[in-house]
Amino acid sequence: MVTIQGKKTAVDIGNIHTLLENNPSWGRTRLSEELCRSWNWRTTDGRLKDIACRTLLLKLDRAGVICLPARKRPSTNGLRNRSITDVPHDTKTVHCSLQEVLPLNVFPVLQTSTELSLFKCLLAKYHYLGFRNTVG
Repeated sequence: MVTIQGKKTAVDIGNIHTLLENNPSWGRTRLSEELCRSWNWRTTDGRLKDIACRTLLLKLDRAGVICLPARKRPSTNGLRNRSITDVPHDTKTVHCSLQEVLPLNVFPVLQTSTELSLFKCLLAKYHYLGFRNTVG
C-alpha cells in the first residue's frame, strides 16, 4: 500500500479505475471533483481539494498506474507553455580560489535589464528547480 498526498492508494486506485471506466466522457477536472466528493477530500473551509487531487492523478498517470483522459484544451497557464531561449554563455570550469576572482559584483536583474534573458536561461538550464516564473 502506498500513500500519496495523504491518500492510501491501494483502495483509492480501484475507485479511480471504476470512475474512469464508467464515465469515459469525463475530463480531468470532473474526475478530480468526483473523487474529492467520494473521498470527502476538502479544505478546512469546506472547498474540494481539486488541485491536490489533480496533482495526485497526474503522479499516478506518470507512474503508469492509471491512464488519464487526454486534456480537452491546452493549459491557459502561459508560464507552463513558454520556452526559455537558449543564450550562448561561457561554460568553462573555473579552477581558482575565490580570492582570485574578487571583487565580485552582485546586482538585481530587472525586467528592463539586458541580462534578463541570460539569467532565465541559466536558471532553466542549471538550477535544480529550473525556471518557471519570478516572484516578488
